[in-house]
Parts: sequence; C-alpha cells; structure tokens
Amino acid sequence: MQHYPRHYCGVFGIFGHPNAAELTYYGLYALQHRGQESAGIVTTDQHEFYEHKGMGLVSQVFRGSVLHELPGKSAVGHTRYSTTGSSHLRNAQPLTGDSSRGRIAVAHNGNLTNAAELRDELESSGSIFQTTVDSEIVLHLLAQPHLNGSGSNVVDAVRRIQGAYSLVIMTEKELIGVRDPHGFRPLCIGRLDDAWVLASETCALDLIHAKFVRDVEPGEIVAINEKGLTSIQAFPEQERRAFCIFEYVYFARPDSSISNRSVYKVRVEMGRQLAREFPIKADVVVPVPDSGNCAALGYSLESGIPFEMAFVRNHYVGRSFLEPSQLIRDFDVRVKLNLIQELVKDKRVIVVDDSIVRGTTCKARVNNLKEAGAKEVHVLVSCPPHMHPCVYGIDFPDRAKLMAANHSLEEIRTYLSADSLHYLSQEGLVSATGLPKASFCMACYDGNYPVAYDPAVDKHIIERRNGRIPSMTESLVTERAQIKLL
Repeated sequence: MQHYPRHYCGVFGIFGHPNAAELTYYGLYALQHRGQESAGIVTTDQHEFYEHKGMGLVSQVFRGSVLHELPGKSAVGHTRYSTTGSSHLRNAQPLTGDSSRGRIAVAHNGNLTNAAELRDELESSGSIFQTTVDSEIVLHLLAQPHLNGSGSNVVDAVRRIQGAYSLVIMTEKELIGVRDPHGFRPLCIGRLDDAWVLASETCALDLIHAKFVRDVEPGEIVAINEKGLTSIQAFPEQERRAFCIFEYVYFARPDSSISNRSVYKVRVEMGRQLAREFPIKADVVVPVPDSGNCAALGYSLESGIPFEMAFVRNHYVGRSFLEPSQLIRDFDVRVKLNLIQELVKDKRVIVVDDSIVRGTTCKARVNNLKEAGAKEVHVLVSCPPHMHPCVYGIDFPDRAKLMAANHSLEEIRTYLSADSLHYLSQEGLVSATGLPKASFCMACYDGNYPVAYDPAVDKHIIERRNGRIPSMTESLVTERAQIKLL
C-alpha cells in the first residue's frame, strides 16, 4: 500500500500550433507524475470544441487514432489525482461549459478552501452542477455575466475563489493562465516557434522543445490570443507569498526548475544539509528510489560515505485492486522495491527518503535491510516531520493519521526498528532552496495556514453536502471515454 502523499494535478495548454493535440499529449506525459487517475484533452479550431477524457494513465487514455480526432491549433490538457471530489470519469478534467461569450474549458491544479460555500450560493441562484469537483465552481463563475457590470469576468471569478489554484482556461479564441495570489501551485510560460505554451512544470516544455519564458506570477492572469500575450494583476494588493515547499521536496520532477531554482540541485542540497545537521558514522548511503535519490546523493557528497542504489525499483507496478489483507500489503510493499543484499550485508546503512507520513512503508524498508544483514540502519528524512494536514490540494491524511503528529521521535524510531531517525530541520529545508522562508507555505510542518479553512472540510465535502458519498464501484469506474463534438 502506497503511503506517500498523493499528487494533485498537472495542467497544460497551447495556443497557435497545428499539432496542438499531439503536443498536449506529450506535455501531459511529462506531467504524469502529478496525477495518474484520469487524463483529458480539449481542443478548438476556433469554432467547435473537441474532447476526449478517460480514467487511467495518459498513454492508456489516448490510444489509437484518438489524437487525430482532436483538431485545432489550441488545446488544454489535464492529468488528475482527486483532491476534491471522487475518482471517476465525470470528475475528469478539463471541464467544459457554455456561456454567453461562447465555450469555456477549464483545467485546475489545486484546492479551493471556500468551494462548498460558493457551490451552495451558485446552486441557490440556479446553477446546475454535473460533477463533485471544486473546479466546476470556477467554470460556473466564468460563465456568469460580469459580476459588477464591467471589467473582466476572469478577474471577477478569481477574486471570489480562495485557496490554491493554477488554472488554464481556453475559449474559442483565447488561452488564459491564472495563479492564485499566494502562488501555492506552479505554472510557467513557454514558446514553441510562434505558439505559446502554459504548463505546471518546465519538464513539459523540455519534452516538446519549447523555450521557457518565465513563471506566471502569483495573482497574475495571462491572456494569449492572436495579438500575443497580455498580463493582468488581479490582486494588486501584495499578498503573502506561499509557494508549496513540498514541490521541491517531492512533487516536482527533478528535471524541472521552479522560481529559477533547479529542483534536482535543491534536493541534493537538502541531502547535504542533512549531512551537516546529522553526521553519522556509516559505510553506505542508500536512497529509497526514486524520491530519495537526490537527497541521498547530497548526503554522500557532503559526508564522503559511498552511495549505492541498493534498492531497485520495479517501474511496472500498478495499483492493486485486491482486498487489502496483510499478505497483500506486505507483497505490495516488497514488489515495488527489491534489495541487492550484498550491498548492505554487514554494513552500517544510512537510508534516505523524502518523507514519512504514516510510516508503514518505511518500516518495511528497515526490515528489508536488517533481514539482508545490515548491522545498523539509520533513517534520514529530507524534510521536517509532517504535523498537520494539507488543505490546499495535497492528499495528506488528517492529523490523527500523521505519525509525527501523534508520536515522539523516539516512538517513531522504535516503531521503525531503526538505529536512529533524523528529520531535516525547517531551517535546513528552507536554506536548501536558497529562497526566503516568507516565500513558502509550510503549513504541513508548522501549522501556519496562509488561507483560512474549515477544519471539517475534506475531499468529499461537496458530495457530503449533496447527501451522497460515492460507492467503491463508482470510485473505480473505468468507463470507455468517447470523442465528443461539443
């Protein structure tokens, strides 16, 4: 059973390219790590919208001739892990709808903290919702007439929503990118010849050979059409910056750059900082792949202790739908990583991972090492203890299920059967990024939430308010997606 925090979503958009659907496919392929539950692409030829969505990986959803049936020079794409709303086809994105100004498609990365209240308000005024995702609220707000009779309905809409959001919005004539005023989630701008590109991470630009231009600024709306790119600051008042620091720790791909910082180099520096804070006498440094690779390398470089890839990851392990018996749980843990025993036998081992959430997976890794004959096993974590749930789009469990929130360091060490356990300090984590602490949201570590939220809210809040919790069958539904001319 996987106990890493789940990814949220990846968004991608392109304007003005004859192969828009194909390039969006590759962009989503590069962003697959941000969500593996569903994927979708909507294109436009400036007259009609064409859509294909499905459950599963990008390569599974867009098979055969599907991409050839998505014409047009503009497209928006999305790969999803559910943060608000359950996992089934009707909640797959991009979401599309009609407005007085034409068709709209929306792809959303993040989580709205005032989603339930806005949905109640919109339903009371006659809006009919087709999904249980907070992203549909954005779609309804965009489709409304100008709220104040003047100005941009995009500006009006984003000023009403709260929480974390990076949005890519497409109309028949325009592609729009938006980041929330705190900048929780990444969103960047690229150019490919005469085309413009929007993407969650720069690795998506690299794959299609697009040139990175810049990040979308917090609170900024960028509108792209045949005249080029224009920028609007929807929140001229300075808001606290609160970029999710866990992007650097785990979520972003190491070959991406965020805020002009190489994610790879930041993670290596986290490992170096771990070695400075916790110098341990050992014979070998072993990462938990793939998330611990960079930090383990950094620890090795700083300490001079040899680095070995003693755990080998099986990249072809999918999600198991078998009943979660203890036998299956143990198998699920072991099948993903196999240990090369001779690299650790009779050695003092430092094992480096990016985080410990519930602890069961880490415990299995320690047991594997000791069964293989390791004399000592020291667990080092390249981020601080997770003490609080995330309400901005990461599926961290509630506080009652977070190991570090309910147990002392010594209790966790004992549970893991480790010889020692050390977490990177908050100061060390921030230092590794090279950016000021005021740049980040670190609520999962320090409990300082930049945007107020209702502690009763969870990912099924909208379904609960509608008196319906999805069944397991619905949550695992894999209906065949159909091409639709909208």
